[in-house]
Formats: sequence, C-alpha cells, structure tokens
Amino acid sequence: MRPSWPRTARRFGGRSAALLVTTALALATPLPADAGVTAVERPASLVDPLIGSANNGTTYPGATLPQGMIGWSPTSTTGDQTGTGAANGYRYDVTRIRGLSLTHVNGAGCNPGAAGDVPIMPYVGDVTSSPSADTKDAVYAADFSHTAEKAVPGRYSLGLASGASADLAVSRRAGVADFTFPADRPANLLFRVSNSLNGSEDAQVDIDTAHRRVTGSVLTGAFCGRRANGGTNNRKSYYRLYFSASFDRDFSTVGTWKDGTLSAGSTTASGGEGYATGADRAGRGSGGYVGFDTSTDNDVHMRIGISYVSLGGAEANLRREIAPDASVADVADAGSRVWNRELSTVRVDGGTTDRRTAFYTALYHALMQPNLISDVDGSYYGMDGAVHRLARGQRAQYSNFSGWDQYRAQIQLLALLKPRVAGDFAQSLFNFARQNDGIWDRWVHISGATHVMTGDPSAATLATFYAMGVRNFDYEGAFDSLVRQATVPRPEELLDAGCPGQCVGQRPNLAQYLTSHYAAQDVCHCWGGAAETLEDAVADSALAKWARLLGRDQEAAVFAERGAYWRNVFNPAATADAGYIQARRLDGSWVTPFSPGSDLGFAQGTSATYTWMVPQDVQGLAAAMGGREAAAARLDGFFHKADGSWSVRGGDALRYDPTNEPGIHAPWLYNGLGQPWKTQATVRQILDTDYGTGPSGLPGNDDLGTMSAWYVFSALGLYPRTPGSATMLLGAPVFPRAVLPRPGGKSIVVSAPDADGTHLYIDAVRVDGRPTQRSWTGAGLTTEGGTVRFELGEQPDTEWATAPEDLPR
Repeated sequence: MRPSWPRTARRFGGRSAALLVTTALALATPLPADAGVTAVERPASLVDPLIGSANNGTTYPGATLPQGMIGWSPTSTTGDQTGTGAANGYRYDVTRIRGLSLTHVNGAGCNPGAAGDVPIMPYVGDVTSSPSADTKDAVYAADFSHTAEKAVPGRYSLGLASGASADLAVSRRAGVADFTFPADRPANLLFRVSNSLNGSEDAQVDIDTAHRRVTGSVLTGAFCGRRANGGTNNRKSYYRLYFSASFDRDFSTVGTWKDGTLSAGSTTASGGEGYATGADRAGRGSGGYVGFDTSTDNDVHMRIGISYVSLGGAEANLRREIAPDASVADVADAGSRVWNRELSTVRVDGGTTDRRTAFYTALYHALMQPNLISDVDGSYYGMDGAVHRLARGQRAQYSNFSGWDQYRAQIQLLALLKPRVAGDFAQSLFNFARQNDGIWDRWVHISGATHVMTGDPSAATLATFYAMGVRNFDYEGAFDSLVRQATVPRPEELLDAGCPGQCVGQRPNLAQYLTSHYAAQDVCHCWGGAAETLEDAVADSALAKWARLLGRDQEAAVFAERGAYWRNVFNPAATADAGYIQARRLDGSWVTPFSPGSDLGFAQGTSATYTWMVPQDVQGLAAAMGGREAAAARLDGFFHKADGSWSVRGGDALRYDPTNEPGIHAPWLYNGLGQPWKTQATVRQILDTDYGTGPSGLPGNDDLGTMSAWYVFSALGLYPRTPGSATMLLGAPVFPRAVLPRPGGKSIVVSAPDADGTHLYIDAVRVDGRPTQRSWTGAGLTTEGGTVRFELGEQPDTEWATAPEDLPR
C-alpha cells in the first residue's frame, strides 16, 4: 500500500480554500444533468498516475493539472548526472532521484525527451562540494522506496531514504511544497538550475536572504537533441523557464556553485551545462542552495511560480493562482476538483474497478496536453523569439504538439471533449506558424520548432478540429497558410539537416513530390520516401475535406486527388504473392532489396505496418489487394500468427505493433472491409492484453496521450475513421453506459447494457432510436450529440453491417 498524505503542521490560516486556484477553477464548465446515469462521482480517485511509468510508457507521476504549465515530478538517476534512464526523468524501476523538476512532457518517445527543468532536491547533510562535480550522483541524490511514494492527480509525495520527504501540489502555473527533514541533521534545498534533462545553454540563480526568496531561470531546449538518428540538429535553445520560490522561514545558510567550484555564502551564480553527452557535459553547470534550522520545526513550506516570459510573470502567476496562506492540502483539494470536473467529460457506469482505473487514467493522460505556455496576463514567448499577446478571442497559448502521434487519436478526443481548448490550440499552432515564416512545424515543444518525425500533421489536425465542429480559431487564415505549405516549395525542403528523424523541411522536396506524385527515396530529403508519401496523402485528404466544408470546391478537388497519391507507392508485385507499400526512386524504379519486415523507406515502422496506413481510402486499398475478402484475409495475418494465435503485443516486424502509431488504426479497418466482428474481437484483445493497471499498464510510449486516447475511444466503442472527418467507427463498448456531456449542447450517450468480459460482439445498434446496419456514425453524433445503443452477444454476428452499400465512406 502507498502511504497516506503527510500530516504536517501548518502555520498558515484556513481562509485560503475560498481564494485558492481561481484561475484553475475557472477552467471548469458546468455539466448538464443526466438523471439516468449512475457514474463515478469522483473519477480522479480512480486515476493512477504511475500507470505507464514502466514498460517504456514514459509517463510521469508528478503533480500537474489539465493542460498545465507546471508538471512537478522526480528526475531519477542511474548513476550518471547527464542521464536519467527515462525519457521523462522517471522510470518505475529506478529508485534514486537527484531532484523534483518543474516541467515535463507526457510520454515522449526519445530518451531523454524534453524539459525536466530546475530539479529541486531536499538534501540531508552539509553542502561541502559542488553538486555539479557529483557526476555519478553519489552524494547529492537519494534512494527511495515506492512504499513511501503517493501520486494522485494534482499531488505527489515522496519519502527519501535520507529521511527527507516532499509533498507537492500545483495550480496551472504554480505550486506549493512541504519539505520535511530529520530534526537532528542539516537541512538544505538544492536548486540545480542548469540540470534540465537535455542540458542547458545557460542558467541563473539568485538568493534573496532578506525576502526569503530564490529566483532564477534556465535557457534550454534540445528536444530529442541527443537521439542517434537526429545527430546534433536539435542541440539548441528555444525557451527560457523562469521561476520564483519563496519560503515561510529564514535561511540558515546559503551558497552557490558553478562547475566544480562551491561558493559558500554566495547568493548568485550562472552557467549552463551545454548539450553534449557523457563526459563532455558531466561536471558542468550551476545552482544554489539554501539551508534551514529544523531543530524545532522540521517542515519547510515553499511557494513557487513559473513562466516562459519573465521573472515578473512567474511571480504574477503565483500571486494570481495560489493564495498567500494556501497549504499543500488546500492546493491539492482545488486541483482534485479541477481534475474531477475534467474527467467527468466522460462518465461511465459499470465495469470492473481495474477497467475503470485503466479508463480514467487513460483519459487523465490524454487530457494532460496541450500544455499552457501563456502567463495570466496573456503574454507568451513566440517562435520568433519575441513576446506576444493572445490573439483576439483566444484564452490561452498552448504548445507541446506531438503531431505525428496525436493526429491519429488524441486530437479527436480533445475536439470531442474540450472543443474550446482544441480551438485555442489550433490558434496557438497558427500563431506559431506566422511567427515561423509560415512554417507549421510537425513537433512543437514550448516555443521551439523541433522538426521531429515526418509528414504534415498540422494539416490533418486542424482539418479534423474543423470537421468536428471546432470554430474558435482563425480557420480561414489557418487553411490558407496550410495550403501554402502544401503547394509552395521552400529552400529548406532540399536540405538533409536533421535527417532522418528531424528533417528541417516540413514538406520535403515539395517540387519533386508535386511532379512525381510520390516522395522519391533517393532525393526526398526525408526520413523515408514511402512513409512521407503516405503521411502527405493523409494530410492532403484531410485538407480536401476541410476545403469542401469551407465551400472551396476547386481546392477540394486538387487535394482529393493528392489524397490518392498513396497508390504510387503501392507495388502490387512487391513479393511473389502480395502487394505492399514500397519506396521508389526518382526514376520510378522500386527500392530493392525489399522485405515486408524492412523499415527501408519508412519511419519507425515496417512496410507490413505502413501498408495499412491508408485510412482515407480503405476501399481503394482493398481493391489494390484484390478485393475486400482478400484484404481481410491479409489483415487476419497481421494480427495472428500462422497457427491462428494472436500476435498483438509487438516485437514482430510483420505484425501489429501496439507501441507505435502508424498501425494503431488497423484493428478498425475490418469495418470498412465488411467484417466488423473482427474489429470487435481484435480491439477487445488489445484492450485486455496490451493495456491494464500498474506501472506497465501501457504498451509503449504514451506519446502525449495518443495511446491513452486510443484506449478511451476503443473502450467506448467509438473510433475516428480518418483525419479531416467527424465520422466514428463503431466497436463493442466495455461499459454498460457512458455519457459524454457536450459543452452547450446535447450529450453523447453510449449504452450497451450487456457489456462485460464475455459480450464483445455487436448484435444490433440503434442510433437516436433508429436501427442501423452501418458500422459507423455520421458527423452529427460528434458535432450535435445523440444516442448509440448496442445490443451485444457472446458470439460474432457475421451479418450485421456487412452489406457493401453500408460500409464506411
């Protein structure tokens, strides 16, 4: 069992509950009543933030709020000051930390990923040497046990083997902490300002003894900058995080350090670590420490605010969001209310406790992002290096866009449940593009363009937002800008900088693509020509749908044609018995040697997986494979071994990989092939075997909520058909009832009275009371609300939703 929260005596008054976290509570939208639902009243109580902290899920367990700026969580160490053993600073099986860092990104795939800024370490003992000189984390780090750890939404506590402990709670841009120390030992807090996960260019710390305050900043960035296939392309700075921390008592000792030099009594220091790896970075950096006399009171209370704009912004954020006398419990209670309201955007009834825990934790992870980067006054640091104000009508500037991942599931869930946030996010990405000479970067971290992955996910994302009814952004201006990116070549598209993995061109060698109608492997300046072609075809198909909704028929026709360019990399004679997606050269020849299990021409996947990545044209793909029956038989082989047993856990280059995005829609393709009962069986198998509770409860990198969003949709029996569309494919729900309250409109109600562990097949469906023979819903359900009622059985119904005229389109 995990411990209860520490019962620490507080010296502050109790009136703070009424004043606390006003900005965070303002996020909440009242939910419409639904007398027919018996659902979890406090869904946050079911969330386990430690799910995904093992098995390469790369989630983090620390304190954060929905779309929060601050994510206060441990930075672990495996004995190397420049590494953590985990992409986000925490891995469940590493039980030694060197600090509690203020910022994190959920589920990023490269190690280390990003952020982990300003680790703050409660240290028991005298500071007698520079913590930067402790390159093996042998001195200024501490072991811990999971029995002394507790994580719930908005709050995190940890007891260390040294005898110190930390109890943390946050608002959106600020936090409070109680640090306790042994009464008979020296008590210090180390501010390791330069020690971000990827290093830093510069850092600054200032200690104000008169006002019991520590302030500073770190200039950093370098997302994925240390990954092997990205070279040194991203070892650069693109944001500065400021912090201001104040305390409830005087400092007994102070000091700073730079590199290997400790300066006792000093109150200021600066210096970064650089972005190198290993010995080239170890031993560098700066920070400061403050000590406390804990002989009569061993509990130190700290308040901290952060900002990406200025020190004044950090202090204003703290003042606005957390009352001066707020305790950790006060802030945690307010945060819990925010999370309960956020998670109540889906209210489920029934199901086992484990199923509910997996579901609400997945929803928690899916709704952690995008992340706020604007201050309470509406200012934010832009991609052009200048300070900007929010656009007219915009409530917040968001960032952390893992586009290649999120456009497949997470952004659809965001649009469905939080359309106002989705619109502000769309406007945020458009703001960044205008500040970046019109370039929509495919992976945006804070105010940096990182270029990570491939394709043009911004087009697919914003087209999907619009299709799903999101309107609170400049959609005409954004559409025009994305069309320019897709039609006007730029010089950087001919560069190989950052390739593969972080190619600077967002539509690589666009002129060649527009001429050849595919990305040629030998001249594409991209990660993989076949993958780039498929990604761009999906994006262009989404733009076509968006253009049609805008009444721009000429552009709709052009992009619809481009959405079919996937056909130009489908080789019907790739193997002796089957056609596959295959890379080809500029002269039209196919890249050889070819194997379905090879990743040549692809990005983080094989031809066997990417061959199914045509969600916009399932009927066309089936025809290319010899018809729907033949395609379904091939899909069977993608999910099963030759002996008929399931193969959905990954590790087989020829079969389904639940740990990465290119194939996550594949289980739902059976609906389009006229065999929807196989979608129902396959999705349930994945839900039951790849996902679960406990630290290993995710199949792989959560990728900013993408894998979690897949779980949420699949558990509800709904899944996005294709980017740029509001159509949902139907599967078998795992809960008897779910209600999705629509802001300002009619709820979406999903009922399946017989849903349980054995009823996993659809016998019949009614949409708004009318029976349907379609395994999909129109856009009206997601944009206007409505009801879907499932009758489920224990055996597959091979007749329902199989007629050619009823297949998804």
